[in-house]
Amino acid sequence: MNHDATTLSAADPPAGRPSLWRRCRRWLLPLLGLAVLGLLLSHAHKVDWAGAWEALQRYPAMLLLGVWAIATASHALYGCFDLVGRRHTRHRVPRWRTWAIAVTSYAFNLNLGSLVGGIAMRARLYARAGLDEAVVAQIVGVSLATNWLGYGLLAGGLFAAGVITPPRQASIGADALRALGVLMILLAAAYVLACAFSRGRQWQVRGRRVRLPSAQLAVVQLTLSTANWALMGCAMYLLLGGQVPYATTLSVLLAASIVGVITPIPAGLGVLEAVYLALLSGTVRQGALMGAVLAYRALYYLLPLIGGLVLYLLLERYAASHPLDPEPDTPWRAQTP
Repeated sequence: MNHDATTLSAADPPAGRPSLWRRCRRWLLPLLGLAVLGLLLSHAHKVDWAGAWEALQRYPAMLLLGVWAIATASHALYGCFDLVGRRHTRHRVPRWRTWAIAVTSYAFNLNLGSLVGGIAMRARLYARAGLDEAVVAQIVGVSLATNWLGYGLLAGGLFAAGVITPPRQASIGADALRALGVLMILLAAAYVLACAFSRGRQWQVRGRRVRLPSAQLAVVQLTLSTANWALMGCAMYLLLGGQVPYATTLSVLLAASIVGVITPIPAGLGVLEAVYLALLSGTVRQGALMGAVLAYRALYYLLPLIGGLVLYLLLERYAASHPLDPEPDTPWRAQTP
């Protein structure tokens, strides 16, 4: 992102010289990913793979079909996140195309990482639709906020209700976990209030004008996201055969998701499996647990990637046969100096 010389402060690093943190992060994150991957591989021989394969073979076809339908509904619901961004920015890309771009990006995001799916894929497809970087950044920001606000609300509710009991060796106690849950709920509520009382207000962030959505859209964001995370938990709950309470299953899924985000491994490969083994190995037989996780990965990650690839090819073909509108920009941005 380019900045004028007049906008640089004394604390900004000279042009062409990345900050110390950026230089360290370039090496630390891949090293962390390799360390985690090595740890997972070193324990791979301890996994009951034969039991996992046997568990996979025992799944009824109707159950797998039902879980696949839930996974499809979750991906379709995620596509609505960008429709919220469309309403917020008021861009002119048709609703069906906006939804298809979001679904495609989500499928690639899950399997190839956020830089490829969540950012690069969206940037390309929206650019082909005629939107500029500023509008795309707003859409991506709204989508990220939607996803993690719902995450925080659900996780906070589970923590505050005392559904999750931290292990004895954990550094956080039950009371501290409840307090953390209340804080997460308050943050979600604070976002809605900020949207309600900051309507029309804009901020300058790294040379870009940013404004919050309306309170109505903020509530829609929370509703869509919590429903999406709940569907993901429901899919895993069914695959576990009800051996683990739904709230516990959802809690472990939320924990695995955040670990997968901070661990730079594409698709969180091995992270999902490791977290479930660590937290539920004493409750569910290891073979059945691994079978459920592998089935979940196939139905929620891999099969939607095939659909995402088909959608991507269709979107590219549509973009090639439909020239851009002469004025594709959004009304609100057109008024921004």
